[in-house]
Amino acid sequence: MRERFPALTALILLVALVLSTWWAANYAQKAVETDPPRRMTHEMDSWSKNFVMLRTDATGKPVDRLEGDYGRHFPDDDSYHVTNPRAIGQQAGNPITIGTARTAIMDDHNNRITMIGDAHVHRQPDARNDALDAYSQKFVIMPNDDVVYTDLPAHVVKGRSTMDGIGMRYDNKTQQLRVYSASNVNLAPKDTNRTTDRPTSDNPAAGDPAAGAPSAGAPAGAPADGGAASNNSANKKK
Repeated sequence: MRERFPALTALILLVALVLSTWWAANYAQKAVETDPPRRMTHEMDSWSKNFVMLRTDATGKPVDRLEGDYGRHFPDDDSYHVTNPRAIGQQAGNPITIGTARTAIMDDHNNRITMIGDAHVHRQPDARNDALDAYSQKFVIMPNDDVVYTDLPAHVVKGRSTMDGIGMRYDNKTQQLRVYSASNVNLAPKDTNRTTDRPTSDNPAAGDPAAGAPSAGAPAGAPADGGAASNNSANKKK
């Protein structure tokens, strides 16, 4: 028995040490407040004056450029908010387009630019077409597809021809313009001989690539509404 007493004493002390250590660790964990999980809020993490973002093709040539007076980045949706933006599209083989507005939001992995407030899109003239200008309170630019669309009222000017309507879609690759629900059309004499096909839908949402591309419409570069081609309100300028 005397031989076992030291071993028993050592075992008791070891158990007491383990229990006291566990209690101390548990007490310390409860006594110290831990930081709660970080909430993902819409707060910017970086900003820049004279903001410029450039996208190039595989050969290193610039194809898109977004610049502005002030840019902010929001990590929750990986978006950029730009003040007094200027979006320039210069893809090879397509006319140069320039979009301006009061503010712009670039999101969807930099695949979408929403121009908000006094939005204006200008397509420079080329050998076949006059310059084209479109005005609205909002335009959505899809840089990869070289497409511009809106579901709000829009005013389009091409040469001496003008068109007003609700909903517009312009494809710079094919140079096809579609204005939906046209309410006022004024065609210059050189544009009156051009024919158009009536679209299958006058829904402004058809201009959204997510809703499916609309049916073939105006010939390249001609401002036309498939439904407005037979609209009695169309006025021809002499």
